[in-house]
Amino acid sequence: MCCISIIKIKKNIMKKNYKKLFAICITAGFLLTGLNSCKKDDPTPAQKNIVEIVVSDPNFSRLKQAVVRAGLTTVLSSGSLTVFAPDNAAFAAAGLDSATIASIPEDILGDILKYHVLNAKVEASGVPASDTVNTFDGLNLYASSNANGVFVNGIKVKTANVQAANGVIHVISDVLIPPTDNIAEVVSSDDNFEVLLAAVLRAGLATAVSSNGKYTVFAPTDAAFAAAGFPDAASINLAPQNAVTAIVKAHIIGTNVFAGDLINASTAPTLQTGVSLTIGTNPASVKLTGSASPVSNVIEANITTTNGVIHVIDRVLQ
Repeated sequence: MCCISIIKIKKNIMKKNYKKLFAICITAGFLLTGLNSCKKDDPTPAQKNIVEIVVSDPNFSRLKQAVVRAGLTTVLSSGSLTVFAPDNAAFAAAGLDSATIASIPEDILGDILKYHVLNAKVEASGVPASDTVNTFDGLNLYASSNANGVFVNGIKVKTANVQAANGVIHVISDVLIPPTDNIAEVVSSDDNFEVLLAAVLRAGLATAVSSNGKYTVFAPTDAAFAAAGFPDAASINLAPQNAVTAIVKAHIIGTNVFAGDLINASTAPTLQTGVSLTIGTNPASVKLTGSASPVSNVIEANITTTNGVIHVIDRVLQ
């Protein structure tokens, strides 16, 4: 009798455990079904690629037109890219309306657009203080990051780090135009720089300002040289070569400094050993650090070349 009671008790315990286990399984099933139902009802949207972002944003309608016309939709939809993207206001600032974009030959338009693209993802925090970066076609793009913001070729990034499935977009305030001439070629083709050209040749620096680099040249006009006692190329050629070399080197910085990079009262070393320049910003100006001479005002800024940038100034730095 005792054994039979024990067996009954064990069976009852097992029945109760099976019921609990069955209830747990049913509950878990409902939970899993509910979770699956939530996933189906509320899917996570896929991140758009660069082209999809451009196409879907009405502020990029001019850029969309240019990308489609140049046949770059496939190129910009894959890989890992950085695009410095001009919005409609930037195209307007550059004088590029819809009709103008439609009139630009496709290959030239493609070259302009590819000059806005890096073949790697670079967020704003990764932009160097002052350096060149290679574009999609291997050209120099001059990037900088400072207290004024982030810039490419002196053009400000106004919205950074727009994330895309295949990289990042930085919205910029103007259109980047690929330069075709180096510093020496720009100087030699401008009649306002005949004395400067003679000085560069006399100093033996023609090769330097023609080679690959990221130079900044503060370029005095012929009128500026005349005011400094050098009225023409002949006067430069009569001056001691070492003196001319010192003058020219004092006008060149060995890295890219665009107008947006100018920080008031900051200094930058020149190619002339021991000589630095002090920067002014209102208006944009430059002078030899420690010199009592008047500042030289920047009368034209950001002439972008294949190996740096030129700022035209109204006085010789001496």
